Amino acid sequence: MSLLEQLRSLLHVSGSHGIARRYFVVNGFDGALTMLGLNTGFYLSGDVDPRIVIGACLGAAIALGMSGVASAYLSESAERRRWLAGLEQAMVRDLSDSAHGTAARVVPLLIALVNGLAPLLISVLIMTPLWLARAGFQLPLAPIPAAIATAFICIFGLGIFLGRIGATSPLWSGIKTLLVALVTMALILLVGG
Repeated sequence: MSLLEQLRSLLHVSGSHGIARRYFVVNGFDGALTMLGLNTGFYLSGDVDPRIVIGACLGAAIALGMSGVASAYLSESAERRRWLAGLEQAMVRDLSDSAHGTAARVVPLLIALVNGLAPLLISVLIMTPLWLARAGFQLPLAPIPAAIATAFICIFGLGIFLGRIGATSPLWSGIKTLLVALVTMALILLVGG
């Protein structure tokens, strides 16, 4: 059995597929909205050195990633230990060497990685126009508006993903997430403008 198949099996045994998907969407959304907020704030500030924008965005992305890994690992480890203890009590036997025991140890790591990598990777994707502009590439938009547009695309993509998971209209789901992003941006412009 390949490593990927083993990981899928552990997620199945522990019933954690849905948790991993939720964490991916929730924290990916956090990362995208954070980058949208930072870039909108920098846009309002006028002419800002691109190194400052990249540094602030990268710092926030790393902090979101670390927070996601640590918080998910700590909470999921506790939940999985509780789950395993309940199962052991019901079966009146030690399950530490079983698939359930392995799942209780490995699934928190998987969930933590999903939880931390989602905001980090989405944030880095949104920062791509900033790096490209800094490297001398010509973009159709100025770097910060291009990063803002990328954030909107990522947020719309997360909405489409949610629509497919929930067996609803992916387009409508994408539009709903875009509305959240637009309201967020409008609030930033209102307060900061």
